[in-house]
Amino acid sequence: MSDIPSINPKYASFKLRVGPSKIHRWGIYAVEPIPAKRKVIEYIGEKISRRETKRRAERELNYLFTLDPYWTIDGSVGGSGAEFINHCCEPNLVSRIVKGHILYFTLRDIKKGEELTIDYHFAHDVEKVPCACGASNCRGTINLKKGQ
Repeated sequence: MSDIPSINPKYASFKLRVGPSKIHRWGIYAVEPIPAKRKVIEYIGEKISRRETKRRAERELNYLFTLDPYWTIDGSVGGSGAEFINHCCEPNLVSRIVKGHILYFTLRDIKKGEELTIDYHFAHDVEKVPCACGASNCRGTINLKKGQ
């Protein structure tokens, strides 16, 4: 993976850019307004098994997205840039798995220059990861609360 993140325009439906983020390291920003309920980008990368997922999850930084009970996509290997979309407790994107593809759709209109965010939905019963999203309803952790 390159030191300077980039967007693969082949997988993006709108013009996006990478830039420093107040949330975490790098973020993805809209270069143009994006309407609600539109596909923005596909999350791609290397398809890996559960065993390999467990091994790679031990790294300090990882870009793993669970596709189904067996497969995970590692965005750090051949990713589209979607792997740099940060967590937010009040996101403007939602992920949907459609025919084996992980697609990010807008939940609402997104303004030019706005950072794209998604709720990572980490399980409540795994190691807690602090959240720095700054949303008014921030949970304080990327993990879901018990019962969510």
